[in-house]
Amino acid sequence: MMISPEGYYEEYLKGKTKEQIMTAIRGLKQEIGHLKNIMERPDYGVEPSIHPSEDTRIYWSREYLERAKLAYDEVGGTYLLSKSEKKAVDFDAKMDAICRITFSIGGYFGGYRSYVVELSDDIKAYTKLWEDEEPLLLLDDDNKGPFAKDTFVAALKNLRIGEWRRRYSTKRFGYEVCDGTQWKLEFEYKNGHKPVKFDGDNSYPYNFDKFQMLFGIYDTEEDENE
Repeated sequence: MMISPEGYYEEYLKGKTKEQIMTAIRGLKQEIGHLKNIMERPDYGVEPSIHPSEDTRIYWSREYLERAKLAYDEVGGTYLLSKSEKKAVDFDAKMDAICRITFSIGGYFGGYRSYVVELSDDIKAYTKLWEDEEPLLLLDDDNKGPFAKDTFVAALKNLRIGEWRRRYSTKRFGYEVCDGTQWKLEFEYKNGHKPVKFDGDNSYPYNFDKFQMLFGIYDTEEDENE
């Protein structure tokens, strides 16, 4: 069972020096990175799942990390963001300026499907298999209509996409996969900022399934092959 952030503080941080708290901060960041790597491996899910799951441990490690940063400030430290943290903060800061999101996924033999979200006051979300295909409107979880913009943006922020790698490949883990599934994700902005792009070849971010759910995609690649 995971303890609360305050419980973590009481047990591991209370009374510690700046240096000791910074050591704890580094350890939590390394733990989050380690857990992400486990979930992003091509063979993830083959072994019996453990409890709490990696996803749950990531969530609580983030909570502990935020409490540790606060504790660091409380003892007179000034926490400085790392390069990767700055990138994530910058991505989130521009979230309200996103005007269009295009997500494409598929393979050579099965074809590719594109999902598009146009973010305006009247949000439009649709999917297309071919360029000349009539768009199919995507509905929210209640099937009452497209997501409200604020709801969709909040869901995006919860995914922490700014922390994603720009490219995912099985080569990172020493695997070579031919064909299979490729995906691309592009964010376009209304304030003139250049588009931000992510892509992958048979390799995915640790929370990719949750991301796909925003586009109404609930079947995993494994389900499709059964």
